[in-house]
Amino acid sequence: MEALSSLITRRTRADGTNMGDQFDLLFDYLKMLDLEEPIANMKIIHVAGTKGKGSTCTFAESILRNCGFSTGLFTSPHLIDIRERFRLDGMEICEEKFLAYFWWCYDRLKEKTDDNIPMPTYFRFLALLAFKIFAAEQVDVAIMEVGLGGKYDATNVEQAHEDMLIFQVQSPIVCGIASLGYDHMEILGNTLGEIAGEKAGVFKNKIFSRLKIFFDAYLQCALSNRIPAFTVPQPDEAMHVLEEKASQLNVPLQVVTPLDAKLLNGLKLGLEGEHQYLNAGLATALCFTWLKRTGHLGDIYLEQTDTLPEQFIKGLTSASLQGRAQIVPDQHIKSERSNELVFFLDGAHSPESMEVCAKWFSLAIKEYNPDQTLFHQQRDNSKFSYEVVKTHHGERGSQIKSTPILLFNCLTVRDPQLLLPRLMKTCADHGVYFKKALFVPSLSVFNKVGPQAYTLTDSKVDLSWQFNLQRVWENLMQGSKGKVTDIVTEELKDDMEMSASNCEHSAVFSSLPLAIKWLRDRVHQNQSVRFQVLVTGSLHLVGDVLKLVKK
Repeated sequence: MEALSSLITRRTRADGTNMGDQFDLLFDYLKMLDLEEPIANMKIIHVAGTKGKGSTCTFAESILRNCGFSTGLFTSPHLIDIRERFRLDGMEICEEKFLAYFWWCYDRLKEKTDDNIPMPTYFRFLALLAFKIFAAEQVDVAIMEVGLGGKYDATNVEQAHEDMLIFQVQSPIVCGIASLGYDHMEILGNTLGEIAGEKAGVFKNKIFSRLKIFFDAYLQCALSNRIPAFTVPQPDEAMHVLEEKASQLNVPLQVVTPLDAKLLNGLKLGLEGEHQYLNAGLATALCFTWLKRTGHLGDIYLEQTDTLPEQFIKGLTSASLQGRAQIVPDQHIKSERSNELVFFLDGAHSPESMEVCAKWFSLAIKEYNPDQTLFHQQRDNSKFSYEVVKTHHGERGSQIKSTPILLFNCLTVRDPQLLLPRLMKTCADHGVYFKKALFVPSLSVFNKVGPQAYTLTDSKVDLSWQFNLQRVWENLMQGSKGKVTDIVTEELKDDMEMSASNCEHSAVFSSLPLAIKWLRDRVHQNQSVRFQVLVTGSLHLVGDVLKLVKK
């Protein structure tokens, strides 16, 4: 982890003067690691997007694994353990293999790099490591999620060779672009058009030659060699750019619709939320195309539009991805009741995904019926387990009172004026009002990978960003006066000494462990209250909470 942390650098805008220059070095790194030929032979599915790309990749991996293929899945970020980014046949890579492949790549690069060709940066190294792992493990299909952008992303190794006349890397089998929205604007651009332009960088045109004299010959086989791409319905501005880029590269671009729930034969998707049917539709199209282009479609699928193959249904309904619409009871509460403190975790961090997250949370907390026992399926790293979430009546048969709490943080490059209003309004439209919003700094830091030292208090921590988030929230609450009544309940009015700043509707805590301790104390002091905490704004925050609440 120390070696990996040494590769982390601050991000700069993805233009030709920085990210582009570093991007050009990918060819050199591939040569150093002897990865040119293995990648050329790899059957890749490449997926970009602002939101939903991780879910799309997860669905696709699960589908093809259930079709009998060995799979490699590379996603980001990780929530608890770096090995989450590398899945082999649906399971994160074991520690022994991870260490062996890690040091093989790291030591070889350390030996061969110099001042002119420095060590690759953090994400580029992880992408190279993923290609090494998947090549060495000889997976049938490698599913690669774009980390940031597309054109200059480290997973886009094929792009690195398009201007190289000495070697041609095999293009991916199929490309996908999930939903686009306003995210990473400081790197990708300030308009949907600019963002779409970066995401469109994953489109591949197999018609480039080692020598210009072969150009006409490649043109003649254009129709058979074009790499298909799929996307979901996009805003007009973004769709126009995608279509324009696809036309320039002679890429057949198709727009897919959300998966029809009826095709699942009464089952539910493995990933929660209505928005996942859009991602499932994209994954289904990518998998059908991969099967067709690799010559396996006849083994799996008969040309019927009103049914899905059994393997597809099993893959879609058993897919699992931490930190997206995930429900986890606090496993450290010592009580007969397992649902006094329940965390609803979703790593939404764009305005559009914040609205989707709010809809999911509003519906999910209402499903916690005190008269029922609910089962939430959650796949862990080694087996399937079922977390039982029980709800109860009070001692005298009275219904337990539910108290929605918001636990929030986001990166400073994001605009809380865009995120928090969408969250609050969508929840309010569904009759859900947060009784308190808690703002905390993340435990994870940008320049260090691995476990952090957890302390309840840190006098040196800079809370200026959290205070800013609190001001935004309090202003929003003031603006909703008259619409929301009795918003602050008695059980939350007292004992706020732990907080760095307590206002009527919110509080800032100097650390996440301190906020969790405060919540647990509230549980012990209010036996008739069920605290339902929405954790959102950052996948890093979601991962930090999981580390603290899961045994």
